[in-house]
Amino acid sequence: MKKLVLSLLFLFQAVFVMAQNQSTVKGKVVDSKSQSPLGSVKVMIQSNEQFVTTNSFGEFQISGISVGNQILVISVEGYNTQNFAIEVVANQTLDVGLLFLDEDITLEQQLSLVTITENDLGDDNSGSESTAGLLQSSRDAYQQAAAFNWGLARFRMRGLDNEYGVTMINGISMNKIYDGRPQWSNWGGLNDATRIQEFTLGSAPSDYTFGGILGTQEINTRASLYRKGTRISMAGTNTNYSWRSMVTHNSGLMDNGWAYSISGSRRWAQEAYFEGTDYGANSFFASVEKRINKKHSLNFTAIYAQNTRGKSSPNTAEVNNLMGIKYNSFWGWQDGKKRNSRDKDVEEPILMLSHYWKISDKTTLNTNVAYQTGSIGNSRLDFQTANNPDPTYYKNLPSYFSNLGDTAGAVAAQGYFTNNSQINWNNMYYANLNSSVTPGKSLYALYEDRTDDKQITANSILFSDLSDNVKLNAGASFKKLKSHNFQNMLDLLGGQFFEDIDPFFSGDMGQSNLNNPNRQIKVGDEYGYNYNLNAIVADAFTQFKFTYKKVDFYLAQSFSRTQYQREGLYRNGIYANTSFGKGSKQIFENFGFKGGLTYKITGQHLLDFNGVYMTKAPNMRNTFANARVNNNITPELNSETIASADASYVVRTPKFKARVTGFASRVQNATEISFFYAEGIGEDVDGNDQDSFISELLTGIEKRNFGAEIGLEYQFTSTIKGTVAASYGQYLYGNNPNLKINDDAQATLTNTQPVVDFGKAYLKNYRLPGMPQTAASLGLEYRDPNFWWVGANINYLADSYLDISNITRTDNFSIDGATGDNYSGANEETVRKALKQEKFANFNLLNLTGGKSWRIDTTTIGFFASINNALNTTYKTGGFEQSRKATFPDLQADNANGTPAFGPKYFYGFGRTYFINLYVNF
Repeated sequence: MKKLVLSLLFLFQAVFVMAQNQSTVKGKVVDSKSQSPLGSVKVMIQSNEQFVTTNSFGEFQISGISVGNQILVISVEGYNTQNFAIEVVANQTLDVGLLFLDEDITLEQQLSLVTITENDLGDDNSGSESTAGLLQSSRDAYQQAAAFNWGLARFRMRGLDNEYGVTMINGISMNKIYDGRPQWSNWGGLNDATRIQEFTLGSAPSDYTFGGILGTQEINTRASLYRKGTRISMAGTNTNYSWRSMVTHNSGLMDNGWAYSISGSRRWAQEAYFEGTDYGANSFFASVEKRINKKHSLNFTAIYAQNTRGKSSPNTAEVNNLMGIKYNSFWGWQDGKKRNSRDKDVEEPILMLSHYWKISDKTTLNTNVAYQTGSIGNSRLDFQTANNPDPTYYKNLPSYFSNLGDTAGAVAAQGYFTNNSQINWNNMYYANLNSSVTPGKSLYALYEDRTDDKQITANSILFSDLSDNVKLNAGASFKKLKSHNFQNMLDLLGGQFFEDIDPFFSGDMGQSNLNNPNRQIKVGDEYGYNYNLNAIVADAFTQFKFTYKKVDFYLAQSFSRTQYQREGLYRNGIYANTSFGKGSKQIFENFGFKGGLTYKITGQHLLDFNGVYMTKAPNMRNTFANARVNNNITPELNSETIASADASYVVRTPKFKARVTGFASRVQNATEISFFYAEGIGEDVDGNDQDSFISELLTGIEKRNFGAEIGLEYQFTSTIKGTVAASYGQYLYGNNPNLKINDDAQATLTNTQPVVDFGKAYLKNYRLPGMPQTAASLGLEYRDPNFWWVGANINYLADSYLDISNITRTDNFSIDGATGDNYSGANEETVRKALKQEKFANFNLLNLTGGKSWRIDTTTIGFFASINNALNTTYKTGGFEQSRKATFPDLQADNANGTPAFGPKYFYGFGRTYFINLYVNF
């Protein structure tokens, strides 16, 4: 009988047959509703991961199984995984008969998850990051809680940023070279097309890459893997968008060797959860495979996911108290519609060709070539010789007048602000049309920070069974990127041109491009800054897995070479000698070693250990001190050194599953760059404190993360299941890194590289920000035999901290540079109080889910619904201290009346939200 193979990439038969033991297990897997056989189902012996796949009649047979009690694990995409306890007798065949699989209607929960994560990743700040998107395919109770329940609060597994994990499509890494993070919106809205996934947690081994210390997610889009059929769905929500429609059709593998899968979706909102946040997205996916013969197969994948969305502003406590937490200062009325000044537009299609070669029964090679191009744009307002159009500009707020002692002015400002709290587009048009200085010149304009990338990637991954006990995974990849970065003029707001100058500097220093000075900018023109970033990255890894009766272990090695270079297309007026042309090449060579073992106490009780030591090149963003205007390299730049280890106790029985893990990681020599306007950060030629826009260079950072995580799942009855999950961590800065600033104002004074050394930033033992470091979840689910289910989770989240200002933790904050003495009143007690890190309030979230499906002949109709944060709890998900008040007296003066004009800005989570999805499968 012919076998319909699920995946030459993932599923390899590893049958360990001992001469003295010919024990066999056989059976048949069928759909519980229709009783129809299920082909390409993975049937695995849990203790040693020995498996086969069912044939087109749903039948399977595994031989050479160890004698004794075993767990038979049955799994396939779209169905609930089932565990069956069996007893194997030496030299006998055990026929388990029919095994029934239920359709996994909780897969609809993945659709809900993406609505709360994909649009929040990769924003302009770290306050809205999450690793929840990395967990979509997991089934572990802890990982489920982290994704679906704690993801609302921007929980990060093990306190790690996304750049320490690897997200792959068909074995090709999707992590951006620029910042190391995946751009989730590149495949947003294509949930049906990206459901076939493999996930490894932490540094556990992946078959496709050496990986990082957070985990690896592999998305497979091979056309023959998708279950044959058509799916149509319609969803409504009140999160980042309002409506979503989706259609997917999979042909399955046809008799002529062809298979194809197509999917398309549309998501939109006139206004999403926060004020003024419009949303529009169109996504399309196509995958076509041709099996040439038994050894060779070609697959072509195309992904197009275009989206645009209006951003929401982080606000100070003063603004939130006046306007509420849904307030968004980025929008204003124009022609009766809300117009957002801060849109993010993403359009980066991906084309991928994959070749699958079955060299022998024990060895396969997967080779992929991918090309990605397109653009990312982040819009904002620009203005010259005109008032700041931001309604929350500090001089518009009551606190500004309160700090001047002007009570009447504060009252008037409050009244004016509450009545004029949005951007006034009409005033900007009026100012541009009635400019008395230069007719036709726009004082205000709308532009975007634009990145146009072209990247080609090629890789090969080898899978080989070297013997019954040893497997080899090996791979090599090559990436080449050209990234064009520039300001792009979008809208002159009624004017005829905009000047390409920096109004804060005079003469040649105010010129954006000395090679073409005093340009008049029209819509679609590049201006301000203009440069290319070029990168070449090559890496390779090998991994050996050893499988024995009581112990499995693995060893892996990696090597990579990374090269960055900036090419300036403008000769900047301040950096006339260091901005134009190609800068020096920065080359980093890195390595990694990792290993681990699993000790099988019994077939159901395991001990698991993993450890890694590796180095990692700094990302391209942190390599250049201020890439927009010069070629200067960040001083003291080094590769990161990373060490991580974890140990787990795992229990897997048919009714009870548990994992208890302790983990620790240390990252050294990390680099972070941030940009802001600061007061009192240096001195001018006369020795007076000066204010300036700076880039802050923090190098030699050490981060220490350690903690524990637990996930428990118990099937009380055939219909009732309970889950418990918890995470406790301490995520800290482990040292006092070095802080320097790149100051444009200093460049005008010295005409040299404007880097000022501020010495140590005293960050040791401050908490890493923007995530709960303690989380717990208690869940209960009822699954009725008539194919409906309900579930509830109560979650506790705590120990989340504000992102601190680094420059205020230097000696510059408390010591007067002119005298060398402490500022008046700046003693140990007052400074410690002023710099105490804010801890956010702990909170609880109640999440409710449910679903129902009906089977009519070969058609399934169903719905999924969820209510998140059912109690409408208000909570902060992140925030950051502003760095403008960089000295003790300035900070004290700003907080003189208890309401600082430059207080911390906060991000808030959604209140009560809903998601409902109706679908038809046929």
